[in-house]
Amino acid sequence: METNKYCSTRLRHLREAKGIMQKEMADALGQSKTAVNNWEVQGNVPHASILCKLADYFDVSVDYLLGRTDKPETNR
Repeated sequence: METNKYCSTRLRHLREAKGIMQKEMADALGQSKTAVNNWEVQGNVPHASILCKLADYFDVSVDYLLGRTDKPETNR
């Protein structure tokens, strides 16, 4: 599976598992709802700085979001 597929699938799963709406997530990250939709539906991979914010927001690693590992834990 390509990086963009991993990222879009994992972002959507994490968001839905927490019961967060796209608009709520967008507001928390200072992004538009369209951007969030593009990440989840269109498979666009967010910019590196946004990936870091997403990882912090969901308390997972960037590597997990990108599909480089199946372990969501961060290395803090």
